[in-house]
Amino acid sequence: MDSPLTNLQYKYFAFISYNSHDIKWGKRLQKKLEHYRMPATLCSERGWVRTPIKPVFFAPTDIQPGGLSQELQERLAASRHLIVICSPHSAKSEWVGKEIEFFHQLGRTQDIHFFIVDGEPHSGNPDTECFNPVVEKLGLPEILGANIHEKIHHLPWLNRERAYVQLISKLLNVEFDTIWKRHRRQRRIKAMAWAVGALVLLAVLLGVWHNSQPMDVTLQVKETSVHNNNLPPLKDAVVTLALDNKTETDTLRTIDGKLVFRNIPHKYLNQPVHVTIACRDFLTTDTVITLTKDLTLNIARDPAVYGDIHFQLYDPMTEQYLPGVEVTIEGQNVQSDETGTVALQIPLSAQREKYPISASISLHEDTLYPPCTGSYMIFKK
Repeated sequence: MDSPLTNLQYKYFAFISYNSHDIKWGKRLQKKLEHYRMPATLCSERGWVRTPIKPVFFAPTDIQPGGLSQELQERLAASRHLIVICSPHSAKSEWVGKEIEFFHQLGRTQDIHFFIVDGEPHSGNPDTECFNPVVEKLGLPEILGANIHEKIHHLPWLNRERAYVQLISKLLNVEFDTIWKRHRRQRRIKAMAWAVGALVLLAVLLGVWHNSQPMDVTLQVKETSVHNNNLPPLKDAVVTLALDNKTETDTLRTIDGKLVFRNIPHKYLNQPVHVTIACRDFLTTDTVITLTKDLTLNIARDPAVYGDIHFQLYDPMTEQYLPGVEVTIEGQNVQSDETGTVALQIPLSAQREKYPISASISLHEDTLYPPCTGSYMIFKK
């Protein structure tokens, strides 16, 4: 069984050497390495855990106060690899040079790795050179290092990812492409997941925004009863919309008109609401509906207003009600009962605003004006 730690077992998988100016890169690299998950098939082949590159020693988080030089030597000796964060700052760092030199003296030169975060390798210019002079002094083999600024791809972040994978492949002694192809595939999947997540979040936010916007509700009515042009049309219908503890009221002027309830909270859309419509000559509509932006409600004429004829015949001379009198109203014949009462139902289709009336006796009136109910009386002439 192959293992990333060949022969000897070390306390640390790697030791990160850096200059204090590059501390953010040290922290970032430590986190990246310790949390990098290797392909399951490769781990199975080599007997690795999914995150084989740990622990990684990084001084700000791992070193203890006191005996710093001695402790660093012990940490270096206990590390399988040395990773040098290369920049013009670390190139000028005596401490970085000493750490490289000490690790070289341990006989593990082949396990020294360079991670370039700034500057240029072998530039010869102290302001841009990223390799510490001790590298040349010790005659280390030709090195390139994993360079985050190497322009392989158009996207800077992708070049950084490539440098990470370069370093990881060297630390684990595996082919670069073995990890890189899988890494890019995983990044694409993750990017797509982020994109889908972002779209879902955007849709949710748009939905929340949309649902928080007030809306206008348009309402019109449709007459469901028999239409009769001889009767007064609908006029000034009072419409009331009940929303929880709040009511909205408006007036519909004509049956062909529309009214608009403005700034209705969007939360009521598709929710049950209570609606009433009250109008002279029409039955009151009192119902619960599902609220939409365009409402059409049924309304029916009250057939009793112009159709229920009820009055009494009265003789003012004798102060008596007149029973048994033949009466003709709108062509219909009826006879008053023992109390002088005349009762007649006229169908809605035949109703009028007024009716001609005649009788077997002379009457003071020849026209009947509904509604005529209750104490309505017609006098004998």
